[in-house]
Parts: sequence; structure tokens; C-alpha cells
Amino acid sequence: MPSMVVIATTAVPDHLRGALSRWTSEVVPGIFVGSVSVRVRDQLWHAVTEVVGNGAALLVHPATTEQGYSIRTAGTRRRVPVDFDGLTLIRMTAAPKVKERLSPS
Repeated sequence: MPSMVVIATTAVPDHLRGALSRWTSEVVPGIFVGSVSVRVRDQLWHAVTEVVGNGAALLVHPATTEQGYSIRTAGTRRRVPVDFDGLTLIRMTAAPKVKERLSPS
């Protein structure tokens, strides 16, 4: 039975966006929404994780949890889902530090 999914992407290859748009609608740049079967959802997510590279992706889909949904992530990201007594909370990690260039004196 089809269920609604949301896939959010950042800095992913164009061919991945094209593949996702075959099954979902890109409602705003990088946000894909659709109603697909579990099999299609899992195949789409597998395709995302294979090519995400330095980008980031997030999948939200219905699940039998207290919140009613589950979150999957792939790639580099500052927001990390963390299970806290059965609830998924989002933990923010520190921003990457920029290396300072030392100028010769």
C-alpha cells in the first residue's frame, strides 16, 4: 500500500534529482514528496545513499512509532537524528572549523 514520503536533498548530483522526480514531485528545490510503496521507497533511498557523496539527504516516512514517522539520513550533515526513549530528536553538531591561514610576518 502506498504511503507518503518526503526526501530532502542538499548538494546532490543532478542525475539523482532526475531519478527522484520520476517517482515524486520536487515541490521546492531539493524537496521531493510522493506516495510510493515500501519497496519503491527503499529502492529510492538505496539510490540516494549510493550517490549522495559530499551532499546530504533525509527521508521521512510513516512508521509505527510514537511520533508516527521515521527519519533516515545520509551524507554530511549538522543535524543528526537521535533516539531518546523512543522519540526521535535532532541533535545539532558543531559547525566545521575553518582553518586559519597564517601569514608570514
